[in-house]
Amino acid sequence: MITVEPGNPQDPQPRALLEQSHALMRSLFPAEACHFLDIDALCAPHVLFFNARRRDWILGTGALALQDGYGEVKSMFTAPEARGQGIGAAVLRIIEDTAREAALPALMLETGAGLDAAHRLYERHGFTPCGPFGGYTESVHSLFYQKALA
Repeated sequence: MITVEPGNPQDPQPRALLEQSHALMRSLFPAEACHFLDIDALCAPHVLFFNARRRDWILGTGALALQDGYGEVKSMFTAPEARGQGIGAAVLRIIEDTAREAALPALMLETGAGLDAAHRLYERHGFTPCGPFGGYTESVHSLFYQKALA
């Protein structure tokens, strides 16, 4: 059974997953195209961080950054050995539920070009392509998605 709950990105297991995610992004994209939040930024008051675990093992992470007029999905990552087991979907559901509880009208996200499994996950959950938002700019390295919640 997968349990998704609020977590602390500074705890050892989620920190290790986030560091793995950051290393992967740095290996795939130039520095200016890596838009992940560092671990300290994930502790900001406007960011709600979640862990997905099975028993005592953290297998996935995700965050909801509360922005002016929308929520931004951040730090979605599933341990390689747990992919295809519904971890990402479970994290995305709690992010969406939390955004709805906060009465946010929409969720937005930026993801890397070529991360096809992530794109399929977002599209399965009703996200549709859109243009850059917030402080993002058009880039060959980024895809942008949105989902209306109202």
